[in-house]
Amino acid sequence: MQNDHELIQDYQKGNLSAFDEIVRRHLSNTIGFFYNITFDRMASEDLAQDVFFKLYKHLKKFRFESAFTTYLYRINMNTANSYLTRNKWKNLLHLDQAQEKSEHDTTFESEWTKKELWEAVAKLPKKQRTVVMMRIAQELPYQQISEITGMSVGSAKVNYHHAVTTLKEWLSHE
Repeated sequence: MQNDHELIQDYQKGNLSAFDEIVRRHLSNTIGFFYNITFDRMASEDLAQDVFFKLYKHLKKFRFESAFTTYLYRINMNTANSYLTRNKWKNLLHLDQAQEKSEHDTTFESEWTKKELWEAVAKLPKKQRTVVMMRIAQELPYQQISEITGMSVGSAKVNYHHAVTTLKEWLSHE
């Protein structure tokens, strides 16, 4: 079984089935990453499709300076940041249209809380937002966040701490 770098080399030589194998290996994790942010299956599939379209266009230039998963995480993070920025105002404009929750329905309450959390995450500064998404949506350790973002482990921890403090403050006021 070929590793990711070998598949990329094959793809760069023109073997399109190598790209198909890369997609098969990483599609479910990519969709899962976006689902943890959007809570919408269709949106997460659309975002994953965007990621693999970008990957298809740019993988020919991959330089093998880092692990493929690091490269893929960066594309995921950039796509997620764009999605959150693009939808921030749309989400805020529709807050007044939220359904009334019933007394016995706790499912809606937990979904509302998750949606509220990600709307707040979208308002964070970019570095904090990136670290929070990687820690919460991908459950990545600080060391891996450091490698992907290029910031130190300490900086990743500080950004996460500041983000969590800010989120707690914002969400406690709502």
